Amino acid sequence: MDKNTIIGLVLIAAVLFGFTWYNQPSQEEMEAMRVQDSIENVARQKAEEQQKIAEIQRKAEAAKQAVADTTALFHGAMQGAAQNVVLKNDKVELTLSSRGATVTKAVIKNFEDNEGNKDVTLFDAETQKLNFTFVAKEQNISTDELFFTPSDVTPNTVTFTAEAGEGKSIIIRYALSKDYKLSCSISANGMAGLFAPNASSLDINWQDLCKQQEKGFTFENRYSSLTYHFTDGGTDYLNETSEKKDETVDEPIDWVAFKNQFFSAVMVAKEGFGTDALLTSVPQEKGSGFLKQYEAKLKTAFDPKGVNATELEFYFVPNDFRLLQDVEEESAFGKKLELERLVYLGWPLFRYINRWFTLYVFDFLRSMAIPMGVILILITLLLKAITYPMVKKSYMSSAKMRVLRPKLEEATKHLDKPEDALQKQQVQMQLYSEYGVSPLSGCLPMLIQMPIWIAMFNFVPNAIQLRRQSFLWIDDLSTYDPIVSWQQNLWLIGDHLSLTCILFCGANLLYSWFTMQQQKDQMIGAQAEQMKMMRWMMMLMPLMFFFMFNDYSSGLNFYYFVSLFFSAAIMWLLRKTTNDEKLLAILEAKRAENKKNPKKMSGFAARLQAMQEQQQELQRQRDELRKKRLGK
Repeated sequence: MDKNTIIGLVLIAAVLFGFTWYNQPSQEEMEAMRVQDSIENVARQKAEEQQKIAEIQRKAEAAKQAVADTTALFHGAMQGAAQNVVLKNDKVELTLSSRGATVTKAVIKNFEDNEGNKDVTLFDAETQKLNFTFVAKEQNISTDELFFTPSDVTPNTVTFTAEAGEGKSIIIRYALSKDYKLSCSISANGMAGLFAPNASSLDINWQDLCKQQEKGFTFENRYSSLTYHFTDGGTDYLNETSEKKDETVDEPIDWVAFKNQFFSAVMVAKEGFGTDALLTSVPQEKGSGFLKQYEAKLKTAFDPKGVNATELEFYFVPNDFRLLQDVEEESAFGKKLELERLVYLGWPLFRYINRWFTLYVFDFLRSMAIPMGVILILITLLLKAITYPMVKKSYMSSAKMRVLRPKLEEATKHLDKPEDALQKQQVQMQLYSEYGVSPLSGCLPMLIQMPIWIAMFNFVPNAIQLRRQSFLWIDDLSTYDPIVSWQQNLWLIGDHLSLTCILFCGANLLYSWFTMQQQKDQMIGAQAEQMKMMRWMMMLMPLMFFFMFNDYSSGLNFYYFVSLFFSAAIMWLLRKTTNDEKLLAILEAKRAENKKNPKKMSGFAARLQAMQEQQQELQRQRDELRKKRLGK
């Protein structure tokens, strides 16, 4: 770049800089421009705010007009005095209120309540609330705000109508069956314009403060739960002991039941309830007179055009397995509702035992008009007769081990070191094999009886037939039988002592003693020492059962008492009728026969022998390795 070019560029820059400086606004002009911009900004912001206020006012006016329109539609229905309509038959008496057009009181007849009344009040207007909500375009319509006009009233039917203007109304019809079912249909007439074009559901909110109906709060509360049935089959329930709020059900359901131990209120939807059901169960305090606070928030199908009615069925029913099966046959929905699942019979295996054995035996004995306490004794005897061959086999296996004990001690007396334990077991198994005795044969048959015990544990507390049934000193087989009661709850015990629980624990102690004596007579060496600790554990078990079962029903405790008493009696009888000398002679003859025709060891004995051989081989390898090291 030459000298002239550089001078030219400097002159151009100087001209541009001078021109910019010369044309810049003065301080007064700049201040005036800032003021002008501020005025324009304020004006723009004010315009925007006014626009927002106008939009809010417009929406408020629209909402106000919608409320006014709805109020105007139901102006007549939103004022009035509630009237009660009673529907009844030989089974139930239902009170329906014209305000809300729902059942406000349900009485189940011929079942004595906890206060001595001849009928059970399942709920009343103070403890239960049911509301249907229609989601309109601008304003929800709730039935609990409307006064309906009853018509077509008979002892079994009623129609409730809420007028919303000329040609517009909400109609709810009820029809009571011959027993426990109440049919309900809900429809809107001439109101399609009030609903959004895609409106297709009805909101239901059902609440109930579940009353305590039985004497034993703790026991009844344990068997009271909010239960629901899946559309695809099967039931589930909210936990009985913990608080559950707005639990979401992820699958479609057919019905929801507010259940206590022996009675239930059930709501069934023909089209089912959606997957967005929210269920709540909150346990109540003892002494409050209530068990749970239930709530169900549900949605079901609704036709705003009024062509198809929303159909529901209500069941206010005792939890009787056979009765629930019969009542379900009256349903008009053509579904497999499985209402009998309200009677909990246990997990699948135990339910199978109760469903196909216990129930049939129970029904047969009931048909003979036998007292319930005697029925429990007869069921116990029948089960003992069925399991007697297994019990005898178990006992004889133990008896064989008992008479062989001296021979086992003699054969293993030289194997008293800890490292000889496996060899000692092998010697014992070898002797058992020679005498044709299997140590496990005494255990497996006894395990078969455990499912029966557990099945009865689920059956007896849910058998409504035991409710208010007396036997001997027991006033009510469905709840505890106190011999002593007091006001304050004691830790682990409660406020009473149950006589049947004491008898059950005493029989358990007696049976445990017989069992320990039987096991003691067949154990040798270290096993006998270990049995001392086991003996203490088995003696403490009845005490643990006392704390668990003191609140349980006297019927269940009585069944366990009778069952254990007969078990102990059978053990004693078998012991008295078993001749040890003859039994040993039979075993000796069996051993001689086996020696002539030796059999290959199998099962546990074979596995034990294989383990012993492996141990011996390992020991031999260790000894050889030690000799090599010493040789070096």
